[in-house]
Amino acid sequence: MMSNIQQQKIRIRLKAYNHLYLEKSCKQIVEIVTSNNAIAVGPIPLPTKKKIYCVLRSPHIDKDSREHFEIRTHRRIIDIYQLSSQTIDSLMQLNLPSGVDIEVIISSNHRRKQ
Repeated sequence: MMSNIQQQKIRIRLKAYNHLYLEKSCKQIVEIVTSNNAIAVGPIPLPTKKKIYCVLRSPHIDKDSREHFEIRTHRRIIDIYQLSSQTIDSLMQLNLPSGVDIEVIISSNHRRKQ
């Protein structure tokens, strides 16, 4: 006997330059989700992106004298299952630190249970 079960999922992607703010935000989201009896999978760390900038120290003669700067973008993913309206409301009222970029994707999976 096969039946289709529709399961709704929220995927939250977080990005930040400062990893401490990112970890604090992830911890805050997981605490809210578990307090509302939903299931949180994560935070799953994604590879850190490094953007390196090369700048000449002197504008005229010394071309060999250069300085390198880098920006690291830390990323995490949190998946939330077994949602309730109370969970979504509390996530909407979440106050994250400045510098943390959040992207929320709501999807529904069709699974077959045997």
